[in-house]
Amino acid sequence: MNPPLLQMKNLRTYFFSQRGVTRAVDGVGLRMEQGGFLGVVGESGCGKTVMALSIMGLIPSPPGRIVEGEVFLEGRDLLALSSEELRDVRGSCVSMVFQEPMTSLNPVFRVQDQIMEVLERHRHLSRKEALEGTRELLHRVRIPAPEERMRDYPHQMSGGMRQRVMIAMAIACEPKLIIADEPTTALDVTIQAQILDLLQELREERGCGVLLITHDLSVVAQVADRVVVMYAGRVMEEAPVVEMFEQPLHPYTQGLMRSIPGNIASKGKRRLEAIPGVVPSLLDLPKGCKFNTRCMHAFADCFLEPEPDLLAVGDGRYVRCRLYE
Repeated sequence: MNPPLLQMKNLRTYFFSQRGVTRAVDGVGLRMEQGGFLGVVGESGCGKTVMALSIMGLIPSPPGRIVEGEVFLEGRDLLALSSEELRDVRGSCVSMVFQEPMTSLNPVFRVQDQIMEVLERHRHLSRKEALEGTRELLHRVRIPAPEERMRDYPHQMSGGMRQRVMIAMAIACEPKLIIADEPTTALDVTIQAQILDLLQELREERGCGVLLITHDLSVVAQVADRVVVMYAGRVMEEAPVVEMFEQPLHPYTQGLMRSIPGNIASKGKRRLEAIPGVVPSLLDLPKGCKFNTRCMHAFADCFLEPEPDLLAVGDGRYVRCRLYE
């Protein structure tokens, strides 16, 4: 059997400072099949982006460090690669679309120069071939008049166009895995839908897998096959997208569902329900379940160490909660 596209086991990425140890990603495991579309959701600060940066080998050190775990891309252990080997993997095998393109694109270089650099570096194309490849990529991501826009600087483009440029750079070397970190943030609804449709088309046409990081459950419902819900650096629930929306199991997931306008979990109520309390500091997490201070179903065992394990509760469904032990 072919290995999964991406498999992560017990990944722990910590940040060390004078204040203490921040456990940004603490024992995360997930599996993604070839050509899959996996959505990772959770509140800001839950560890989604740090997990993605760990896959890419982009954790700033110091203060960050992967202290434990394994990350396999088609059976290849990414954490065992040297810095030079990782540079070859980035772009050619796995690429990332970052949240804010203005901080990722170089403001003093034209768009064509930045895309051509990827083609020349990873695909070893001549400058003429890279120029033609850049034109084709911009056309592929639906940028109008690519011959003209490729000579623009990033500030001359709209937010949606800049995000398309980032996607063009991500697919330039036809990677097996595209990680999209909040790719629709700050975009209006129409442009957001176009970006999501583009990711779906790329997945279907090229057979690549997409790991979509977002805090918007409605985005996940639109495009993903499976959903992973993270909280305080941990996976709280994982399920196929339809089952997750029809019957969320973890109290945290249920709370997220009740906050979606018009969602079935709101049971027709006009007023949306907020999850009480705030996300605990990663420097001072509660004992036991990390959601216990905000959970309406918490009982005595939820406050005891150790915290609950991630339990299999059905075919392809997992939940970290004492209610299901």
